[in-house]
Amino acid sequence: MIGRLRGTLAHKQPPWLVVDVGGVGYELEAPMSTFYDLPDVGREVALFVHYAQKEDSVSLYGFLRDAERRLFRDVQKVSGIGAKIALAIMSGASVEEFVRLVQAGDITALTRIPGIGKKTAERIVVELRDRTADLGGGVAGSMPAAAGDPQADAATALQQLGYKPAEAVRMARDATAPGDEAAAIIRKALQSALR
Repeated sequence: MIGRLRGTLAHKQPPWLVVDVGGVGYELEAPMSTFYDLPDVGREVALFVHYAQKEDSVSLYGFLRDAERRLFRDVQKVSGIGAKIALAIMSGASVEEFVRLVQAGDITALTRIPGIGKKTAERIVVELRDRTADLGGGVAGSMPAAAGDPQADAATALQQLGYKPAEAVRMARDATAPGDEAAAIIRKALQSALR
């Protein structure tokens, strides 16, 4: 099992990144909370890794902070939540914000995350309230823009997080300010969705 990777960041395009470790490129999926703080391509990076093996595939998920990986694992223990929704949760809120929502029992805010309905939000609050009390870390920083049009890149990333195409385009458009990079647009769009 792979628990941690340290190497050169070879590629990053939300939600995917590639870390070159001794000539082997590991492709990982990561939440936006990790993307915000990634170094530039070509720089060294160390990631905590969640290794998931299914019947027909193996997936790696990367996180800059252990608290993110712990939350990713805990959230998937809730019935009806898989890796895709867990990544959407972590992309839509920092660890601290998610813990605050769970501790406060804020069902309304939780249902604004793609893939989470009222019943799932209620299960999250009931099942994770005790487990999330000790989680910390995960303040979002900034990430250089991916190549291309930042607004289009942000809309694509939002679609990969589970938003419908028209909704993702609208969210990216509404969150874009002159000079914004894709990461800033995504962050503002996700924060706006939780309000």
